[in-house]
Amino acid sequence: MPSRIPTTPFLRFALLLDAAASGAIGLLLAPASKALSPLFGLPAALLAGTGLFCLAYAALLAWLSSRPRQATALIWLVIVGNGVWAVQSVVLLATGWLQPTTLGLSFVIAQAAAVAIFAELQFMALRKAGRADAVAA
Repeated sequence: MPSRIPTTPFLRFALLLDAAASGAIGLLLAPASKALSPLFGLPAALLAGTGLFCLAYAALLAWLSSRPRQATALIWLVIVGNGVWAVQSVVLLATGWLQPTTLGLSFVIAQAAAVAIFAELQFMALRKAGRADAVAA
């Protein structure tokens, strides 16, 4: 795969979808972490930190989507990061370290599933962009 690929419409869509979801989660969690903590059964500090990270991550993804070409390694970093996030979310629940409420459990599982889907979409878009670039060359 080339070191740089074009930002195809599919890759742009995959990045922007992730950015929108991450931004929405960030806007929910960062300011409302104290109110959500008892509802989710998760520490307010964890929710606030996650929200702030999601806001920064959404900004990065939005910026990436606006570039005409991407460093392949950077897109791989996004894909692997999403995969690690999804797995760690499940591991967090499986270890019993936290005792979320049913709502909190549902929230963590739903966001882990969404993040795994984003990783898959981004992987498919990366492969397609690499093939399109190879054909164009």
